[in-house]
Amino acid sequence: MCLASAWDYDPTSKHQVMKVLAERNDIVWINYHGTRRPAMTSADLKTGFSVLRRVLKGIRRVDRSIVQVTPLVVPGVRHWLLKRLHQRILISQIKRAIATIPGSTVKPIQVWSFAPDVPYLVGQFKEECFLYYCVDEHSQFRGVDAESITNAESELMDRADLVITTSEALFQNKRQRRPDALLVRHGVDFERFSAAWRHELPRPSDMPASHTGPIFGFFGLIEFWIDRALIAEVARLRPNYTFVMIGDCKVDVSHLRKLPNVHFLGRKPNEMLPAYCATFDAGLLPFVTDPMTKNVNPIKMYEYLAAGLPIVSTPMPEATRFEGPIRIADTPQRFAEACDEVIASDFPGRRRQISAVVESESWLSKVELLSEIVTQRLLGPVQAASMPVDAVAPRRTTTLPSMNATPPGHLVDFSAVGGSSRRT
Repeated sequence: MCLASAWDYDPTSKHQVMKVLAERNDIVWINYHGTRRPAMTSADLKTGFSVLRRVLKGIRRVDRSIVQVTPLVVPGVRHWLLKRLHQRILISQIKRAIATIPGSTVKPIQVWSFAPDVPYLVGQFKEECFLYYCVDEHSQFRGVDAESITNAESELMDRADLVITTSEALFQNKRQRRPDALLVRHGVDFERFSAAWRHELPRPSDMPASHTGPIFGFFGLIEFWIDRALIAEVARLRPNYTFVMIGDCKVDVSHLRKLPNVHFLGRKPNEMLPAYCATFDAGLLPFVTDPMTKNVNPIKMYEYLAAGLPIVSTPMPEATRFEGPIRIADTPQRFAEACDEVIASDFPGRRRQISAVVESESWLSKVELLSEIVTQRLLGPVQAASMPVDAVAPRRTTTLPSMNATPPGHLVDFSAVGGSSRRT
């Protein structure tokens, strides 16, 4: 059972992990939208209607091993009575979805939650393992009740059997509460994105045709965490460079659209992105520098690298791991100079060389590592079921056996270790 954002959207780490697990498991994907209290904005109203349409569609089968359901929830409820009612309704809807799986009454259940605010779900499904998969610092998102999210996440970490983090910053933060938290960084669909340099791909028809200089590309959600002021200034500093932005715009970019060398192409299917990468001279990671992006480990970084693209990035801890292929710049002037450097340092075979940096970081290898972690947990010394939310018991600290016998509280970065042949 996977609690995450919408299935019917661009692939995220949740999608990639569950697609691999679906090869040998049944997946119930819960489109969970209960974390953030919506505002009366056009964007939130549009999202609300989209969620309601999914709710009305009921339980839907994605393929032979995956069903998805969008439960009817009230986002951001605060009154304790409404919270309790909301929780009961959500649990009931999820149990109905699980019941649609053939043999669900005898098959063991695992819960993998990418949502931070669901401690009340632990133990409700007689699961053999409850895994909290932390991919963001959720309290830093706009529109959320930071205190409420922090408290709920802390309770979830207390009750979960396993806590997985995806960046060094998240790991260091969450281990303060869970010394046995683990770090497993994101993977990449290497075969798909390396096609950008391995094959001759057709040039997308909507790529700007009038450019004469290098093309710097970005793909992903264009939200408040993208530094629009930086992009605007760099585009002005380098009028002979073309900047291509691919993805849904959730913020005002009207000032950027006026610049002749900045082009917005809208959202594209994931399978088309390698063809765009083949036209780029470099990838962009123009994130604002704040507490939220400090914790980010962007999947697009791995996808750019797999496509053989050098990258120009604002300062992010995870980007520094690939310095060389990635150039870090903290001001518009330095960012523009870094763009100059990646163009000046081109050489035959560079794409192949850059791509090799992430060749071993496939999603399959990551899921094999996660499966080994879960298997070790299930076979470990603590065999008790997850604690339900109303249980009166002290927090459990489980010591996971590791391949290097690392003591609890020390870094266990499974992203650099080979996987096993077993899969959960």
